[in-house]
Amino acid sequence: MADYPSELKYTKDHEWAKKTGSSVVVGVTWYAQDASGALVYCELPKVGASLKAGESFGVIESTKAVSELFAPLSGKVTKINDEVVSSPSLINDDPYGKGWLIELELANAAEYDGLMDSKTYVSKLEQK
Repeated sequence: MADYPSELKYTKDHEWAKKTGSSVVVGVTWYAQDASGALVYCELPKVGASLKAGESFGVIESTKAVSELFAPLSGKVTKINDEVVSSPSLINDDPYGKGWLIELELANAAEYDGLMDSKTYVSKLEQK
């Protein structure tokens, strides 16, 4: 069943972000992993990479399609989830927990406030 936790922020590109102090953990939403199908490959940036909001930072691949990942916020990559690189199915199994992708040190904290809350994100999905 679709789940969109209220403590997270969301993007039009189906990524989520969770603020933890000055860092933000990023992943893909339930909708994104469900639409992709069984994930078989995940490519993430290297620690230290600088990302700009809206730009591609990686790829997830399923038996159906290849999808780009887009940075919800600008910042520097401080951690990547090596587990999803070696076992991409974790994203399908637990997109908001063990299936997280990267952690960023924010360049501009105000960008976080510009992301959608769960109600707004769900209403956008319902318009599709």
